[in-house]
Amino acid sequence: MSRLVMKFGGTSVANIERIRNVALHVKREAEAGNQVAVVVSAMAGKTDELVAWCSEAAPLHNGPEYDAVVASGEQVTAGLLAIVLEEIGIPARSWQGWQIPILTTDAHGSARIESIDGGEIVRRMERYGEVAVVAGFQGMHKETGRLTTLGRGGSDTSAVAVAAAIHAERCDIYTDVDGVYTTDPRIVPRAKRMERIAFEEMLEMASLGAKVLQVRSVELAMVYKVPTYVRSSFDDPAAPGAGTLICSEEDIVEQPVVSGIAFSRDEAQITLRRVADKPGVAAGIFGPLAEANINVDMIIQVVSDDTTTTDLTFTVGTADYERARNILESRRGQIGYADMQGQTEVVKVSAIGIGMRSHAGVAARAFRALAEKGINIRAITTSEIKFSVLIDEAYTELAVRTLHSLYGLDRAA
Repeated sequence: MSRLVMKFGGTSVANIERIRNVALHVKREAEAGNQVAVVVSAMAGKTDELVAWCSEAAPLHNGPEYDAVVASGEQVTAGLLAIVLEEIGIPARSWQGWQIPILTTDAHGSARIESIDGGEIVRRMERYGEVAVVAGFQGMHKETGRLTTLGRGGSDTSAVAVAAAIHAERCDIYTDVDGVYTTDPRIVPRAKRMERIAFEEMLEMASLGAKVLQVRSVELAMVYKVPTYVRSSFDDPAAPGAGTLICSEEDIVEQPVVSGIAFSRDEAQITLRRVADKPGVAAGIFGPLAEANINVDMIIQVVSDDTTTTDLTFTVGTADYERARNILESRRGQIGYADMQGQTEVVKVSAIGIGMRSHAGVAARAFRALAEKGINIRAITTSEIKFSVLIDEAYTELAVRTLHSLYGLDRAA
């Protein structure tokens, strides 16, 4: 007998008909003798509706009350799925985050899970053969007793965390795609579904623009070594597809040099011209941005010919662009820059692969190929298993297709 967690996203539970389809997937696993916990999202569009209601009620709404409202979507789905499961003969019970309990920090709207006690869920699985249907996206701050939510995509994190807490053999993330692809099939029709991808690669892909999984869920899966499948809920429940397994690097026999190409349009570039080249200047620029919770990604510094000033270019998320500019403008006197320039029509394109560790010249090939296509690179960042380039947004599709072909991903099995 195996123990597993099944997670279903908003499109998978968008209406009662789809919830019935989800119930058939759960029934298949339960009747195979598995102990099953299910984590569900709110019905598609419901969280956005609840968020809009909060904003309409008060633009500067109270954080704990905001969480109390937006967490209700998952509670509705959990109750409905439990009802449908009972109707088809599968013992089930719905669980809200505070009932388990899933304990979190008190950062309302973006809380992080601190601990989960899965003991009662396991006890009821073993004694009653009961399927636990857990409302994802939510938890409770122990000290205040208030409900909290985990941020966009938080149900993925809930699912992996529950899997770790109940020592599940695996966690299956059901969504509207049948796995993780080498890149977005809407841009490259010949993109291939990967059978396996390493935790580290998936973490990079999720953080660099791939929308399949929330970054935090991949982090947890990697830390607790929870094998995680990405599968389609729209497959026939009686004969589901294989999906993509996210697993440890040692579980992958053949490691391609590059596994996938990701891109993010959520980028904005800021350049500070003729900044005094002296100790402490970088701290004076990036410290206030960090205090405002603005994440800075790519950073390039170019010292002038006279070595007394420098140009500093960096990227922030599009949503933080205006706020970052305002902060830097307010500190212009302390920082001492001559001019500030910005650009929002940029995109970050990245190549990811654990095979890069043992192959030289991987990035150089990309730079040459992009140059041949007339694509100018504004900024570059690298790590052990990925490199990213910042380019003009107009060249996004050309760059993705160029790199996808360059590394033979069109021919992936």
